Amino acid sequence: MSETEQQTKESKLGVKEGAKPIAWYDKNYKKLLILPLVLLILSIAYIGIFYSQNGDFIRKDVSLTGGTTITIFGENTIDIENLRNSLSNEITDFSIRELSDLRSGKQEAIIVESSIDSSILKQALEGILEYELTNENSSIEFTGSSLSNDFYKQLLYAILLSFSFMALVVFFIFGGYWKVKASSVILTLIPVILFSSGVISINIAIIANILVLLFNFIFYLKHSIPSVAVVTSAFADIIMTLALVDLLGITVSSAGIIAFLMLIGYSVDTDIMLTSRLLKRKESEINTRLYNAFKTGMTMTLSSIVAVGVALIFTYTFSETLKQIFTILLIGLGFDLFNTWITNASILKWFLEKKD
Repeated sequence: MSETEQQTKESKLGVKEGAKPIAWYDKNYKKLLILPLVLLILSIAYIGIFYSQNGDFIRKDVSLTGGTTITIFGENTIDIENLRNSLSNEITDFSIRELSDLRSGKQEAIIVESSIDSSILKQALEGILEYELTNENSSIEFTGSSLSNDFYKQLLYAILLSFSFMALVVFFIFGGYWKVKASSVILTLIPVILFSSGVISINIAIIANILVLLFNFIFYLKHSIPSVAVVTSAFADIIMTLALVDLLGITVSSAGIIAFLMLIGYSVDTDIMLTSRLLKRKESEINTRLYNAFKTGMTMTLSSIVAVGVALIFTYTFSETLKQIFTILLIGLGFDLFNTWITNASILKWFLEKKD
């Protein structure tokens, strides 16, 4: 490339003389795509290994597998470690968590969950605590495995539908011809309508929606690279978060599944803002638009991270449900920073350069 051509390119991109960080980014942004690609491949590989070992993509708690939940409350403070050690001598499949008062830190209740029969778990706890568990000092809940399994499938289907319709909205905003958009909508709605009317089971509906999502993605590749960038970034957020959740050994409840649903919305807001700034606004150069979008997007995501982090600190000891939701959101928001400003930004910059 001649000196004149280089100067013309830098002028289009908005590179100022002496702006070394911008010049370095212009030179290496394509290479940066290797980082999220490698991390995504490793995440998918780990999830695959995890599935082969555990028979599922996550560690499910009682609300998703079925079993017994005994909540113990009252005046007596229970030593959790002693209870855990004693209970492990009698049963192997259980989990214990504590609920405490937010202000005083005083223990409010102990929750013991297990897949074994409620009478066996109750008898084991009474032997360790040395007093009878009654309606006054405890509550017992039992969930059947078939009911929990159906509920789990419905939550997975909800996540799949949310992601599919999110992709459709993105394609409608940044996509190509209306005929292609209409075709994507019809294909997505067919399995939903068939499942809602009872024609197909939820298992077939899940498989059908996955196939439709893959087919639509081919449409996006052909007609809208910006849509591909947004959808890929959101997909990477979810997969990387799921891999880290499994790696940390977090047992996911129905609240955790809901957190993944929320993460879909969190993961696309900055991506859509970035894509809109780069594609819709023509009054400034590429790097200028990218930098302005970066400032806005970082403010949005960091504000969310601070809010979720503070909420996690305050709910860590007294609400397992909120703790899990905020933990998953915090992990997902961290990956969102990575995928928005490396994956999505680099793909869009590459696309605009070739277009120019």
